[in-house]
Amino acid sequence: MSDKIPPQPDDSHLPVSARIRARIQAARERFHANDNIADFLRPGELEELLAEVEGRMKGVLESLVIDTESDHNTQDTARRVAKMYLTEVFRGRYVPVPPVTEFPNAEHLNELMIVGPITVRSACSHHFCPILGRLWIGIMPNEHSNLIGLSKYSRLAEWIMGRPQIQEEAITQMADLLMSKVNPDGLAVVMEADHFCMHWRGVKDDKTKMVNSVMRGSFLKNPTLRREFLALIKLTD
Repeated sequence: MSDKIPPQPDDSHLPVSARIRARIQAARERFHANDNIADFLRPGELEELLAEVEGRMKGVLESLVIDTESDHNTQDTARRVAKMYLTEVFRGRYVPVPPVTEFPNAEHLNELMIVGPITVRSACSHHFCPILGRLWIGIMPNEHSNLIGLSKYSRLAEWIMGRPQIQEEAITQMADLLMSKVNPDGLAVVMEADHFCMHWRGVKDDKTKMVNSVMRGSFLKNPTLRREFLALIKLTD
């Protein structure tokens, strides 16, 4: 080890969540519910984290006075829930951004492109209830833009939505990511979703949906382009 690098303290006795949290805090980075923390995980730690969450989840079940010993339905529930959160529902927190091959705009395409509807699944960060919806993306490329494969839009959306989210922040994250990958003249993102924190609890209104949008560049400045995009996505209903 270089003399310039101070020796690292032995933190192996700490729970893996504490070790990861300490690294994030030392780097002065955020670890909000909808942040990605993959850069701070070391090999093998996701498996350790799964075991830790399983243990914590078992404690939650015990506090809910659920018999996890003799009830055959809940004997492995803590493990199943931990695995679901870390490797499925909230996977976007713990894995790096999916690889995306970017191609130059060799033909200098400059016409509106629309991708969607992309099915999106997430969970609200307030109650961890499901969010299920659809996403549309509008791209106005220029000669300096990068083009990405159609399936990659879905991959990137899955990565962003695979975290505890609120819809308003989720599509802003999606817009920021696509602007950095594609570098278009304009970008539009529209999302429509059902929120089970309303359907399942609280007011228990199962008819209300939320629709919101983010417009960047030419979509923000050019009302004609914006109207064209919004009119075209209605054709997919």
